Amino acid sequence: MNIPEKIAYHVVYEPESSGGYTVTVPKISGCITYGETFEEASANIREAIVVCIEDMLDRGETIPTDAHAPIVSSVELTPADIHA
Repeated sequence: MNIPEKIAYHVVYEPESSGGYTVTVPKISGCITYGETFEEASANIREAIVVCIEDMLDRGETIPTDAHAPIVSSVELTPADIHA
């Protein structure tokens, strides 16, 4: 089993309208979780990543890395920016 010394992944926290956060790992298909607070969501996604990696290793798959991960940012618009 060839596991790197350290593995880092970009994660996406999406606030839910009913509260809490849904969290995904773009580099690991199907790695998704939820937490009622940011802290809980952070702990849950860490656990979900471990479970996903262990499952991939059990199936003999290669562990994906985020070596060339996209840059995620936000763009703010005002009503004046939209010409409808």
